[in-house]
This record gives sequence, structure tokens and C-alpha cells, in this order.
Amino acid sequence: MEGFWGILKREMYYGKKFTSKGDLITAVESYIRYYNTERIRRKMHLMTPAEFHDHFDAAA
Repeated sequence: MEGFWGILKREMYYGKKFTSKGDLITAVESYIRYYNTERIRRKMHLMTPAEFHDHFDAAA
């Protein structure tokens, strides 16, 4: 899980300024949604985590 938080900070947090706690929460929620449904991973056979989960869940 530590890897995910490092990626989140590197891709979404560093270099940005948030004006409120709510803005930060919204940005983190949006990034998590992006990470799970749009960001392709090589280790997951060029699928998103959601696609990978659905693919192997259907195979079981």
C-alpha cells in the first residue's frame, strides 16, 4: 500500500497548492477514481485495476 501513496503524492499532490481541506479531499477522491478506472498498469497486463479485477473475477 505504501507504493500507492507514493504514486498519489508524486502524480497528484507535489507541486500543487490546496486552498482548503475540502479541496484536498476532493482531489484525492478524484485521483483514486482515476487510478482505479483509467490508469493502465503494466503489471496488470495493460489493464486498469478495475478491469483486472473484473477480468479475473469472471474467470474464477
